[in-house]
Amino acid sequence: MAGPKEDVHAAPPQDSTDLQAFAVLLRRMNSEFNRMAHEFAQAHGLHTTDVQALIALLDSGSDGSVQPMTPGRLGEQLNLTSGAVTACLDRLERAGHVRRTRAPDDRRVVHLQYAPAGREVARDYFMPLARTTDAVRAEFDEAELSVVVRFLASMNDRLTLLRGARD
Repeated sequence: MAGPKEDVHAAPPQDSTDLQAFAVLLRRMNSEFNRMAHEFAQAHGLHTTDVQALIALLDSGSDGSVQPMTPGRLGEQLNLTSGAVTACLDRLERAGHVRRTRAPDDRRVVHLQYAPAGREVARDYFMPLARTTDAVRAEFDEAELSVVVRFLASMNDRLTLLRGARD
């Protein structure tokens, strides 16, 4: 007979700041995000790549750039061929998540926009995640949150550099 179920959501010991502890926690968080994305994809008849494209579109411009998302930029970001990007966008457009519009100054350029109906579907689905994130944030003071944000931003910057070095 198995023993009591281990609490997989228990916080690590307070002194767990070594590499192993960070790796375990980051992998676990990444796995949970991936599960949610996969469940969203399944619930809406999408591929996991489609959800990655939606996330890229949602986050475009969050880095301060004003460049609209284009199929080419999306392909670069997701490391997809132009054919794979087209198939992905076709699925997302049919499902009502994405709109393709022509640039007013150059009709050859296609801009991608998150369709309002698609944005609403995603917002409804991921609202529990947003509420959970906000509840966890409320457990920390501004100084602690600043350190967390600095760590996450630095990790993302370094992972981007690491991925670029491998390309």
